[in-house]
Amino acid sequence: MKHIKTIISFLFISLLVSSCDLLDLGPEDYYASGNFWKNDAQVDAFALGLHANLRGSYQGMMFTLGEARGGTQKTGTSSQGSSLDMSSPIKNNSFTKDLTGIGSWMGLYSNILQINHFIDQLENGTEFLSADKRNYYLGQAYGLRAFYYFYLYRTFGGVPIVTEVKVLQGKVEAKNLYTSRATAKQTFDFIKEDINKSETAFGTQTTIKNNKAQWSYYATKMLKAEIYLWSAKVKTGDQSPATSDLATAETALQLVLNASQFSLLGNYSDVFDYKNKGNKEVIFAIRYADGEASNFVNNFSYQIPLFVNTFYDRDGNLITTDILDIKSTVVQRHEYKLGLFNSYDDLDSRKRSIFLDYYLKDKTLTGTVVKKYNGLINAEGNRSWSDDFVVYRYADAILLMAEIKNMQGQPVASYINQIRQRAYGAEYDAVTHGYTDGSFAENELAILHERDKEFVLEGKRWFDIRRMQQTKDGQPLAFAAVANYDDPSPVIDPAKSYLLLWPVDVNTLNNDPELTQTEGY
Repeated sequence: MKHIKTIISFLFISLLVSSCDLLDLGPEDYYASGNFWKNDAQVDAFALGLHANLRGSYQGMMFTLGEARGGTQKTGTSSQGSSLDMSSPIKNNSFTKDLTGIGSWMGLYSNILQINHFIDQLENGTEFLSADKRNYYLGQAYGLRAFYYFYLYRTFGGVPIVTEVKVLQGKVEAKNLYTSRATAKQTFDFIKEDINKSETAFGTQTTIKNNKAQWSYYATKMLKAEIYLWSAKVKTGDQSPATSDLATAETALQLVLNASQFSLLGNYSDVFDYKNKGNKEVIFAIRYADGEASNFVNNFSYQIPLFVNTFYDRDGNLITTDILDIKSTVVQRHEYKLGLFNSYDDLDSRKRSIFLDYYLKDKTLTGTVVKKYNGLINAEGNRSWSDDFVVYRYADAILLMAEIKNMQGQPVASYINQIRQRAYGAEYDAVTHGYTDGSFAENELAILHERDKEFVLEGKRWFDIRRMQQTKDGQPLAFAAVANYDDPSPVIDPAKSYLLLWPVDVNTLNNDPELTQTEGY
């Protein structure tokens, strides 16, 4: 059993509610408490617990599923000589049925089980709640469930659809918990149903709780736009693209773009500043706090003994101090390819807001570490890696709209240039730095490369090259060499198109006789 990891203020939830991977249960389980679901405070606490579960899973979802295999990551050994994690089979896309990189559906069904229980209680109990409050939390619950299933769908295609909590008040035979994989279309239809239920439940309730660290009406609109844009462009199994869904995606995005509470910040790095959580650009974020929870960005930094007095700055000066105040010994386990760093103009503020670059004495570029999400030096004088991970922000809405417009054959330059103007600030020159509309393929690649520069370590890259296309015939940029970095071949060999989806690990297959392996493996 894995207990819910909650923030300290709501630790009692973990004593009342425990979660298991529903598709990986033994013959017995227990899931209930006669002392719970009695008042508003308990419902509020459970909702916070759902977000704590998301925080516990999100780093793996965001980076492992959404970024690591997208063609921006180095493999093997870092520039500092440390061994890089996930090199194979994830970063080099060498999956086999016996080498899957992850197991047990990334553990996401544990979180889905909790949401199912929450929905059941909201819809069939909790009579003490006001209608508005019940609907607000149903909006959160259905939105979060759609969010998890959309990750599963983009990773595996068709997956088991589980909406009931079968383990309640006693024993359940394992055979009753077996669940076969739905088809891709069945899964995607279910995701659409959930996101539309979330939208309906929220109604006109647009309040964002906990300084944008709880799911909201606007998070639902962003997810809906992503879902329907994916639907309009991507074929998976028996799920064929529906161009008409572009209009639905556009309507959802336009509502976000028109909302007065969101806008681009003037300075890129301010979006992620610890002291600026929940700022105007943020739509939904995963909350971290000094002394409570930290992110894993230390794995993208330097190891002091291997870095200081070894490498040089870009002016040829030996680096003799811990210039980022890392303070402690960390080991670089993930590193971005130099091609990504080199794709930025030196006047682009994002370049060195995101990266610290270092060199050999002869000024040969050697490697980079990540400065983004580096947190703060806390009251004890230690580096606290506790910046929020931003899930959705206003810049994403702008560039997703550019992608929709490109599919509709409309101009995209104004959207791309909004992002570039912020990146270059006072240095922006429309002729030198601005984008001019081109062909569909040129526009699509320009949008992708702008997203690459804007969303480093935000979990977008793999899903972008899977969704975005070389031409309107649906061939993804994952098959195009121009979408790769530091490699003349595409991220995915078109002859091995099955690699677009992940295989299911052997243990999961063995634990449920109704499951089947992903096609191609």
